[in-house]
Amino acid sequence: MRFQLDEDQRALRAGVRELLERCFGREELRAAVDAPGRIDRALWRALGTAGFFALRLPEADGGVGLGLPEAVLAFEEAGRALLPGPLVATHLAAGSVPGAATGETVVTAVDGPLVEWLEAADVVLGDAGGALPLRSVDPLTPLHRVPGAAAGAPGGAAEDPVARLLGAAEQLGTAVRVCELAVQHARTREQFGRPIGAFQAVKHLCADLLVRNETARVAVYAAAVTADDADIAAARLLADEAAVRGARDCLQVHGGMGFTWEADVHLHLKRAWVRARRGGGSAVSEELLAARLAR
Repeated sequence: MRFQLDEDQRALRAGVRELLERCFGREELRAAVDAPGRIDRALWRALGTAGFFALRLPEADGGVGLGLPEAVLAFEEAGRALLPGPLVATHLAAGSVPGAATGETVVTAVDGPLVEWLEAADVVLGDAGGALPLRSVDPLTPLHRVPGAAAGAPGGAAEDPVARLLGAAEQLGTAVRVCELAVQHARTREQFGRPIGAFQAVKHLCADLLVRNETARVAVYAAAVTADDADIAAARLLADEAAVRGARDCLQVHGGMGFTWEADVHLHLKRAWVRARRGGGSAVSEELLAARLAR
């Protein structure tokens, strides 16, 4: 099966990328890192005005009226840009929480034992009573733990296939971006008078990055078309692997430079780690696939 984007979908993806490059470039990314836990409300409203949160809301209800494949493209670009905030929760709440569709209201949701952006959100879906702050490995994703909720507890993205798929799309965006960064560095960084991309070990790392990306991309796009729970679980597993292993391989290509605070590579790895532990991540997806195979 071939998944060829049509002209409107390509225009949508290009439009979202252009918006994010204009409103959330590297300068804004670094400002967000230096102010952890704060959501840029102007950026959130700009996303709402552009229809990011209301993308799947029917036009009769003030939305854009597009489908899940288009939402996946938008969230892929958000992942590529490391856009912070409870994007998935606000998107899913666009039809039920006033102001979510327009970006005036920031919505987060309890996701198993965790909740993201609790202190910055206007609306919290689920019981977050007594939630305790955690030290998040990702400076762009503040976390709280809900007392009494065990790891792997149901709730949030673990039970919502659309949330799991949009999380996979974000991971795909990260995987794409770290592949771009690795190839760019391999072409420009020189050792012994040659670009390091000329060395076989680096070539293999970049080739593996690309293979994992394209495998995950096909799975994510296919799941967006079928909306089948098993397809979404498989897509999430492949996207998590592409993002986490891709970011680690990108660090390897960069060498010691990739571990410095000034580089962006470590931010992609930390975000991929946090996303992979969300509800609906690897453990939940593996159980869903196992249950389907058992039937």
